[in-house]
Amino acid sequence: MPSNVGWMLSRVVHPGERRRHRSAAGSTTAGARDSIEQRMQRAREAAERAREIEEQALEAAQESKQAAEHAREVKERGRARVSEVERETGRLVRQRVAAAQRAADELVKHERQDAEAEADEQREVIQAEVEEEIEEAEREAEASREEAEERVAAATERLAEARQLADEATETARRVAEQARRQAEQLAGEAEQQAGEAEAQIAAAEQLRERSEQTAKHAARELHRKPTNGRGLESFRKPELMELASTVGVEGRTHMTKDELIDAIEKASRTRR
Repeated sequence: MPSNVGWMLSRVVHPGERRRHRSAAGSTTAGARDSIEQRMQRAREAAERAREIEEQALEAAQESKQAAEHAREVKERGRARVSEVERETGRLVRQRVAAAQRAADELVKHERQDAEAEADEQREVIQAEVEEEIEEAEREAEASREEAEERVAAATERLAEARQLADEATETARRVAEQARRQAEQLAGEAEQQAGEAEAQIAAAEQLRERSEQTAKHAARELHRKPTNGRGLESFRKPELMELASTVGVEGRTHMTKDELIDAIEKASRTRR
């Protein structure tokens, strides 16, 4: 707003009315600013929550990878253990066969069958244990992978919400700025109009003051030409004396009697001369 317009407003507009205008404009701007701050704060909080969820998803993915690696290691250890058992059982079979052959040819076949049956049973037990461990490791890896995917999906959704909130806050700020600009233009137009009206009122007041001074001077000249003993004013009625007292600036005239008005008008006319 131009400085001369603001000065004219401060000279013309009533102080209480100026405060109401400023309070209304300030409350509108403050309310808009609070709304923008709240939306931006919610957008920042949503972005922060999305970032935390994304970090958790990355951690879950890492844990899934580690679980898969652990399953692979368990599988390799199981296979190595089966191979070792097979080697050990083979060695035991060969030892028993050799012992059986040394003891008697009749016991060779029986001992071989017993050794092989025991080896098969032990191999089956170890194989079952290994397969169970592998299945457990694979289930854990799958659960970790699914959890990681869920967390990644949640992080993506939160990021989308944060972007939407940020877009809404930006749009709100733009609308508030446009509204504030229109209000400022409206206030500037009103200020210019009020300034013009104030100038017109000032000019009218100047003209009225000049007419009052001219009337007072004329009344003083008329009184100067009339006798000073009051007989000239006694012919006036009281309303006429009240009006004449007003033109010469007599104060308290509304409470005076006719004689008091005559004395006051004569004194005022002598002072003006």
